Amino acid sequence: MKNYKFLTIAIILLFALSISACDGLLSGGDYNYKTFESKLRGTWVSNDTGLFSGSLKIEYDTITIDGYGEDWTSIVGDDSKRPFKDFPKRVPLKGYSEDGKIFIEYGDVAPDGIPYYYLEVGSYPQKYKLLEFTFGGRKERLQSQAGY
Repeated sequence: MKNYKFLTIAIILLFALSISACDGLLSGGDYNYKTFESKLRGTWVSNDTGLFSGSLKIEYDTITIDGYGEDWTSIVGDDSKRPFKDFPKRVPLKGYSEDGKIFIEYGDVAPDGIPYYYLEVGSYPQKYKLLEFTFGGRKERLQSQAGY
């Protein structure tokens, strides 16, 4: 009889430990997991290759920033207009979108999110998805590389 009680207690303890180790009920797991909206997922490339050009690759819960002259400051020295200037390039960063803003988890950079404007223009077969940001008063418009 003692062996059955010991075995029952051991099984219950193992079950409780396995749930907590798997980020389950006992550990208060992250059930409010945030991701990028599906309309934002994909590769986005600068629509204007003027002063700065670059791209974003937005996946389920990561964003990769490339380009944007990360080692270059404009002739007039106004680096505030350079998109995504304080984020590392070519490295997937955790992030999500919410209420018209993109949040990128990288230290205390842009803790209030980066506002964006999403629009679709044209009609099939010439339909385009555009994503617009404003950096230092300068608009940066990117075009989706995904086809319709």
